[in-house]
Amino acid sequence: MDDHSLSRREFLIGATAATAAAWLSAQEIFAQDTTAVAPSGPAVACGVIGLGLRGKELLATLARFPSASIAAICDNYEPALTRGKESAPNAAALTDYQRLLDKKEVEAVFIATPSHLHKEIALAAALSGKSVYIEAPMAVTIDDCREIAKAGLACKQLFQVGQQLRSSPLRKHVLAFVKTGALGAIAQTRAQWHKKTSWRRAASTPEREKELNWKLSSSTCAGLIGEVGLHQVDLISWYLDRTPVSVTGFGGILQWKDGRDVADTVQCVLEYPGGVRLVYDATLANSFDGAYELALGSDSAILMRGVRAWMVREADSPMLGWEVYATKEKVGDESGIVLTADATKHIEEKLGGGGEGGEAAKQPAADTARDDLYYAVEEFLTNARGGGKPSCGALEGYRAAVTAIKANEAITSGSKIAYQKEWFELA
Repeated sequence: MDDHSLSRREFLIGATAATAAAWLSAQEIFAQDTTAVAPSGPAVACGVIGLGLRGKELLATLARFPSASIAAICDNYEPALTRGKESAPNAAALTDYQRLLDKKEVEAVFIATPSHLHKEIALAAALSGKSVYIEAPMAVTIDDCREIAKAGLACKQLFQVGQQLRSSPLRKHVLAFVKTGALGAIAQTRAQWHKKTSWRRAASTPEREKELNWKLSSSTCAGLIGEVGLHQVDLISWYLDRTPVSVTGFGGILQWKDGRDVADTVQCVLEYPGGVRLVYDATLANSFDGAYELALGSDSAILMRGVRAWMVREADSPMLGWEVYATKEKVGDESGIVLTADATKHIEEKLGGGGEGGEAAKQPAADTARDDLYYAVEEFLTNARGGGKPSCGALEGYRAAVTAIKANEAITSGSKIAYQKEWFELA
């Protein structure tokens, strides 16, 4: 009887210790707070320059925030300005961006013109005394990117580059796992973007058609890797906390043979210090398997698709304790732990005895109504009013652009390019 009681006491003590250890492990994993704080004070008066496809998306996104008001819109193409006025009827409609920058009531500016037209506007905006949000890439040449980045660093107000994955609560949440070593030794990373679309747009005149189809010319576009891939490549660089040392690329026009000189299908391999590689591919010829980012480590793999993420642990990886309390879903043939940005309280509830031991915590589904652009704009508005630091400032945006522009050069030439350290510096 005494032996039995002692064993039971030892078991309870051991179980309590195990639960405490799991709680501490969960606390470490979920330590980073990714919950945005709504800006205080009056709505931020915003101006949007460039009312093409991205500009319209920005107007629609800004309209969802009580913390923002659209005070002015600008485009030098009158029909685009007219359509923009439908989305922002109370905004001043201007054809000259300098007039928008001169308006004292405008506190924050969004630059959404084609990438090759960013420089002049960005330099003027950085000197205007307003907060600036510039879409990524900053520009299509390294020289232009460097000038913009230097102006951004000297900007007295907020300067944010639209590397929107850095603002995503999900991606920040996954970063916490990466930082705590949940992957083990990282062996390789992958990312892709597949979407069947021509990128070609029709217009009433040849001149306007040329303006609209700037993405199809190598003189005005840094290719698929520069316009799309730079977001995913930058995410991996952020997670690895380093810039690449080399890139090998390939590409071709395999589907849309319509006179363009920008590849519609590309592949590249970026190598990072320590031998870790990112294998990336993108195509406009096929939509199969969509877009994702994947990191493979000795202890686990993490897969990210849109607003969802999963961690699949290796059978021989050490248990941290909290995993049994997490929601799990099938990921291919494996069982994956669902990584949810606001999972902390749900894990803690289980660890604290809020439910039956071992039963998966009921974590909320991902908010598919809030995409990466939403979170990037939310962060910008919050920091524009509160003075916080952006997830992607001038230097981070510059390095992302340099990585992508050189990768595009490798793809165009079908060669290997070694990155020079000085390319990533602004001094």
